[in-house]
Amino acid sequence: MSFLFGAPHRYHQGPGKLDELGPVIAHCGPAPLIVADAFVLDLLGDRIRASCAAAGLSPQIRAFAGEITYPAIDALIAGLGGQIPSVAVGVGGGKALDAAKAVALKLGLPAVTVPTIASNDSPTSASIAMYDENHTMIAVDRLHRSPEVVLVDSALIARAPVRFLLAGIGDALSKKFEVDGCASGTGITPFGTRPGLTGIAIADACYRTLRAHAVAGVAAARRGEVTADLEAVIEATLLMSGLGFENGGLSLAHSLTRGLVKARGAASAPHGDHISWGLLVQLAAEEREEAFLRDLLGFYREIGLPASLPELGMDQPEAAEIAAIARGTMTAPHLKNLARPVDEAAIIAAIIRIEALAGGRDV
Repeated sequence: MSFLFGAPHRYHQGPGKLDELGPVIAHCGPAPLIVADAFVLDLLGDRIRASCAAAGLSPQIRAFAGEITYPAIDALIAGLGGQIPSVAVGVGGGKALDAAKAVALKLGLPAVTVPTIASNDSPTSASIAMYDENHTMIAVDRLHRSPEVVLVDSALIARAPVRFLLAGIGDALSKKFEVDGCASGTGITPFGTRPGLTGIAIADACYRTLRAHAVAGVAAARRGEVTADLEAVIEATLLMSGLGFENGGLSLAHSLTRGLVKARGAASAPHGDHISWGLLVQLAAEEREEAFLRDLLGFYREIGLPASLPELGMDQPEAAEIAAIARGTMTAPHLKNLARPVDEAAIIAAIIRIEALAGGRDV
């Protein structure tokens, strides 16, 4: 069996790391393009400029708002006035990071990501989610290589709204089980190969780290404090989760988002909330024992993750709505990445089981 392992060239994490941005990216060239959310520039722009100046860099800084569409990326590039940067740096949330990655892909530049929230593992990933003007995902483009640098200022993560961190934890928890599904079945990774042992081990470590540290880490984030537990949670959510899925693959938990993005009420829930619920459904579809499901559900309750459709925003889900979620799920390419296939009826049954369990009913 052949496989490919991919990862960022360098990953930096710790409090105050934003102030090291200039020196860290200086090897990429003297003229970085920095793409950031407008409110991030308002809060952190002076620190970014000072760090670049200290390293002798002359950055072009652009605020990005709106959806990641091909016309939006073309407009961002056109706004550079023909000056080709040496590296594309995204600072902020997922949109700013994906915008920088999309520019890097189109211009053949190295990409650097500087997440200010930990809501998912996209900072370490080569993937770029592309949308149309109606906010519908139309493609997942990929960098030719993983980000050159991922720089994470854990003090910024600690000060961000905790709901973002919870979404990231929800996204990361699934990776062990999705990777296990790929490895047990015939699934492939985003690199197009079978999972390697290293990807499997990282995904497993991600889950174990979150189970050991998330309760205390989330509590620290609620206080706005950087602690060893929070650092561990950030590393699992951003680095381990990203390395796990890119080198191990995705499965049913992520496939369920195909149905959720059109579901009444639940469609607007964060991606990580979709995945935390989707993981429970995947485990039910795998016919895991009730004690195992109840243990994981108790962990959800302890840190504040959603475990049911009403908690995602769909009050009193009807049978037809559950069936529609299952039908949407069946269109996902990751669905085949399981040890044994599931059909629409099996997904419906798994959803019903989780809804009963989360509602405190016998299953």
